[in-house]
Amino acid sequence: MNFASDNAAPVAQPILDAIVRADAGYALGYGADDWTKGVERRLSDVFEREVAAFLVPTGTAANALALAHVAPPWGVVFCHAESHIAIDECGAPEFFGGGLKLAGLPGGAGKIAPDTLKSALAFYGGHSPHQMLAAALSITQATEAGTIYRAEEIAALCAMAHARSLNVHMDGARFANALVRLNATPAQLTWQAGIDALSFGATKGGAMAAEAVVIFDPARAASFAERRKRGGHLLSKHRFLAAQFAAYLDGDLWLDLARHANIMADRLARELAATDLPPLWPVEANLVFVALPRALDAKLKAAGASYYVRSSEALCLPADTVLARLVTSFATQNEDIERFVNLCK
Repeated sequence: MNFASDNAAPVAQPILDAIVRADAGYALGYGADDWTKGVERRLSDVFEREVAAFLVPTGTAANALALAHVAPPWGVVFCHAESHIAIDECGAPEFFGGGLKLAGLPGGAGKIAPDTLKSALAFYGGHSPHQMLAAALSITQATEAGTIYRAEEIAALCAMAHARSLNVHMDGARFANALVRLNATPAQLTWQAGIDALSFGATKGGAMAAEAVVIFDPARAASFAERRKRGGHLLSKHRFLAAQFAAYLDGDLWLDLARHANIMADRLARELAATDLPPLWPVEANLVFVALPRALDAKLKAAGASYYVRSSEALCLPADTVLARLVTSFATQNEDIERFVNLCK
């Protein structure tokens, strides 16, 4: 009954097998290997245009390096107040960005509304050089609440941001879960809607440690290779990063893994709702949030259930309850859900 995180899941077997195959013989280091070159070509195919792609081992590195690239040290990056970059990355965006500022915006169900962004932008401008400059917007897909931005929602935010010369970054740690839920193409949810840079996650989807920064205009990727190297995230044995991505993207494995995780989340949410524990936000990816009575929380933990208790300013829960975040993955089985729900019953 492990619903702590998709990070807690094992490595998907095809990806683990690819790492073993990549271990045969010698290959040039630092991304000069054939595995990496193949993945870079594959990512251009996935997004239906030429892209600049840079592999890194962690999502924090992908987000922090991407934001440092799209915003100057004197720039402001707007994001949701409860986004991963704001509360779960220990100041990495500010560190790698040389002092850039994250401005957290409120929003229901983990999403930023256009009117909220409009109000925030109105505060910046006309006070140079004293005030920091509005430089970028970062949105999360799927959000920390497990909700999803539709293509038209992304386009509206991007249009507003671009009108003020802001770059737009997407934290796509669970990008695949959003794609399969919406039955959309990678292009439709990124550059066609106005996204400039994407942190494309594979680790939560079944990889060991593999993320990519995808910049949709290669001309704007100048010096990112040096930024990655200077930041300590250019792996010498780079083929092992690329091997993971090659397997992840092969035959749409990444979408199949995400689809299973979403199906498991749907079943978990449905069966919990039948026990008077309905999800607090729409279940659109692979995250289910429920309010558990403290006595039930203690019972579940004693029985070996693993999940995180979170907090959210957007919710006002009774004092005798906790906000439980339940995350499914490609490895979640029906038996896990059945046992958990039976305990709740």
